[in-house]
Amino acid sequence: MTELTLGRVSADRARLLRLLQEYGVYLGVLVLLLVNIAFTPHFLSGENFRTQAVQVAPVLVVALGMALAIGTEGVDLSVGSVMALSTSLISLYLGYGVWIALLAALLGGIVVGLANGSLVAFVGVQPIVATLALMVAGRGLALVMLPQLKQVNDPDMAALGSGDLLGVPYLVLIAAGLALLVAFVVRRTTFGRQLLAVGDSRPAAQLAGLPVRRVLILVYVLCGALAAFAGVLATARLTASDPTSLGTLMELSAITAVVVGGTPLSGGRVRIGGTVAGAVLIQLLTATLIKHDLPPSWTQIAQAVVIILAVYAARERGKR
Repeated sequence: MTELTLGRVSADRARLLRLLQEYGVYLGVLVLLLVNIAFTPHFLSGENFRTQAVQVAPVLVVALGMALAIGTEGVDLSVGSVMALSTSLISLYLGYGVWIALLAALLGGIVVGLANGSLVAFVGVQPIVATLALMVAGRGLALVMLPQLKQVNDPDMAALGSGDLLGVPYLVLIAAGLALLVAFVVRRTTFGRQLLAVGDSRPAAQLAGLPVRRVLILVYVLCGALAAFAGVLATARLTASDPTSLGTLMELSAITAVVVGGTPLSGGRVRIGGTVAGAVLIQLLTATLIKHDLPPSWTQIAQAVVIILAVYAARERGKR
């Protein structure tokens, strides 16, 4: 084999790897769809697609906030606890009206995000440590406020969880709208450009005069608010507040969706379209294992394998 041929083979291999890294998540979704169509009974039914879409909505909303945090070379491990805190606050304040309850839930997420952002931006605590502390504290506070499951008997919450517009569930429309809004913020606003600059190089962003601390705080506030809103959506779908289990391991699902979607852990880049596809991939993977009677533990193992592969692919891309 000549040197020219070897060069062409190497270039073709690099091009193929680059395409897989950029669009592998979409290929993964397509493969799972084809596998389920072939081997899962009733997979193509409208009711099944509705169920899958409704279940993925809270995961996607949390993943959108996680993508912003990872874009700054950070992470937020408290998102699951924020969901639990959100559902507890809804149950506590629902007697004052559904809008008061929703406002209390969102404020709870904003306060947690503000605490996370302040620890990262002003105190200099590593994001994984700061958000780990709030993960423990947030879940504990949620359980103090509501120690056990409580039914949510409110017609407006029930309508949010089960209603639809022209056959499309409200939860799906809300999640899709938030994805478009976050994509616009990242790509078309000054804040989005500042976020990417901070993630690419925080010292360089500081030297350039960018408001690094303000950006970091706002990112974690948005992440907390989106996690709280995901808790609202999940509570509406379940028509119950259960801080003992709601949001458990949600941080794993969100990080998986973001990383598989092509947002590097090293920051400086946010792929919202890939994050959406990553959330769908995780939901399809979970549903596939459940429908074929595999235990839930296999879902966690599968997610771990997906994360490792995605991080390895990002590492290889970085080398080139």
